[in-house]
Amino acid sequence: MDKVKIIELPKILDDRGNLSVIEELVNIPFKIKRVFWIYDVPGGEKRGGHAYINNQEFIVALSGSFDVIINDGKRKKTYSLNRSYYGLYLPKGIWRQMHNFSTNSLALVISSTIYDRDDYIYDYNYFLEFVNND
Repeated sequence: MDKVKIIELPKILDDRGNLSVIEELVNIPFKIKRVFWIYDVPGGEKRGGHAYINNQEFIVALSGSFDVIINDGKRKKTYSLNRSYYGLYLPKGIWRQMHNFSTNSLALVISSTIYDRDDYIYDYNYFLEFVNND
């Protein structure tokens, strides 16, 4: 869990509107292979509920807010994301679940791997075995 961290992105202030940037191997510690976003999450719904064997992620609340609960098999911690110039870096082997989405929230997720169904761990008990044998 020590590698999980909030990363502050550059914030370029301008009277016409602010700008932030994400660059691979500069702001985030991996090469970008996939980008997706989560939106229109109905009230009370949760996203995530899995870990990755290899994939790393960087999650940003581009709009609105949501919570990310992480778990390394021993400890849990909740991160509230609500600023578009902060992102949460998640290394491989961390269980994550996103919830408490505000109305019109938009979550940007940047991944270090292309989609691979076999990289996902959905079974929490298997996850505990995986991290305790790593």
